Amino acid sequence: MTLIRLAFLSLKSRALTVSLTVFAIALSVVLFLGVEKLRTGARASFADTISGTDLIMGARSGGVQLLLYSVFRIGNATNNVTWESYQDIASRPEIAWSVPISLGDSHRQFRVMGTTPEYFERYRYRGDRALAFDQGEQMNNLFDSVIGTDVATQLGYGVGDPIVVAHGVASFSKHEDTPFRISGILEKTGTPVDRTVIVSLEAIEAIHVDWQGGGQKSGSPTPVEVIREMDLQPKAITAAMLGVNSKLQIFSVQRAINEYPEEPLLAILPGIALQELWGIVGIAERALIGVSAMVVVTALLGMSVMVLSGLNARRREMAILRAMGAGPKIVMGLLMIEAVLMACLGTALGVLLLYLGLAVLQPWLDSAFGLFIPITFLSPREVLILGAVVVASAVVSLLPAIRAYQMSLADGMTVRM
Repeated sequence: MTLIRLAFLSLKSRALTVSLTVFAIALSVVLFLGVEKLRTGARASFADTISGTDLIMGARSGGVQLLLYSVFRIGNATNNVTWESYQDIASRPEIAWSVPISLGDSHRQFRVMGTTPEYFERYRYRGDRALAFDQGEQMNNLFDSVIGTDVATQLGYGVGDPIVVAHGVASFSKHEDTPFRISGILEKTGTPVDRTVIVSLEAIEAIHVDWQGGGQKSGSPTPVEVIREMDLQPKAITAAMLGVNSKLQIFSVQRAINEYPEEPLLAILPGIALQELWGIVGIAERALIGVSAMVVVTALLGMSVMVLSGLNARRREMAILRAMGAGPKIVMGLLMIEAVLMACLGTALGVLLLYLGLAVLQPWLDSAFGLFIPITFLSPREVLILGAVVVASAVVSLLPAIRAYQMSLADGMTVRM
């Protein structure tokens, strides 16, 4: 206890430099733990992009590819699913509900998705959160549309504004004869829904009445009044979200879809496909961890340099300790205890700053980016990280501790002019 008290008094006598070192360690701990919290939060948000859906069905391709275009609106399907096949599968007794999705068009680089009103009830994210409207309501008219919050923010749209859908993705051909009206704007979700223009399946068919293959119009445009009277049942869809009556039936339904005899189809479990996709894009999190770890190492090395550079001013102190009979373990132990105390103070301050920052930034991150970071106790991994910082502080203090012991008694007692 005497040695610890002596270390405290020594640190107190150098309050300014010690405070700066402790603050540097605290900032490095905040960065490291902050990256860890962001990493786990981003991974959880990514895994919760879609929840409550048992299977996603589409044309046979790769599982990740099907997930990318059906959920993330990235890329295009290799083929469509005929409406007859979709109805056949949706009518199976194991299927509790189904939501068809039709993709292919765009609006100023935002993807347009055709679906049914049930999409707003069945799509879930972040556990069991449902879509909610910030303004307006669902589509009540053939040419109504619902847009995500990013579409509204970036393009400056509001309820009632007209929008014109382009034929295909990044196309200059537009469906100018059949403009849409914005009927609702969804709340921020942090999912691809924020960047989606949602219309009805019938609207997708309606805007393509006068279009042939290859994006060419056929003759004069059909009047909107005539289009409204047409049978606008889809001929094909891009994908479908499926829910089963029992979780025990998921794999049997998946196998039945994958072996469907009428056309080549694929059914995937969203959770498994999301994990596969995270394995591809998750390399960024490892890079962030590496960078933040280097910041911690730099702070600890800075502490070691601070202690080492201060030894010249403490030569008399070290010499007095040795003259009073302090052995090598005492001298080395004093400096190592000082380093450990600074590391403990720095980690404690860092944890405090981290939770203060989370309390302030959590609502903003959720509303602005859809990234929800729960404020929870430190995980065992994070506790191990803090313990490693303290142990590393003891290791990096070995060099100045050994150097302090090697200073001779005569050199410490000599008055330098």
